[in-house]
Amino acid sequence: MGHEHHPTNDAPVLQRQQTHRIAHLARLELTDEQAAMYATQLSRVLAYVEQLRALDLEGVKPMLHPHDRFGEAVADDPREGLDPGVVRRLAPESEGAFIRVPKVLGGTEGGGA
Repeated sequence: MGHEHHPTNDAPVLQRQQTHRIAHLARLELTDEQAAMYATQLSRVLAYVEQLRALDLEGVKPMLHPHDRFGEAVADDPREGLDPGVVRRLAPESEGAFIRVPKVLGGTEGGGA
């Protein structure tokens, strides 16, 4: 797929026709206006990728996560929960000791999934 280069850097600039082709491959339909907009946006993404590719990363250790303690197990100790009266006051609707929540499962009357 051919593309032009932006005059101020080596990042490719996508044309509207190329954006239509990408949309076709993704099974999307775009108007010419949308294709022009996405061509501009995708060109910016490609320019950013070019900036990243130009970085000198010699000696930089790859990482899986920005935090040193990612995935570390923490104690799951029981602790005191919220007071039931507070929970009922925070709920949009309550009835006695219960709070009313929107139905989340389909099915028949009586609550079956």
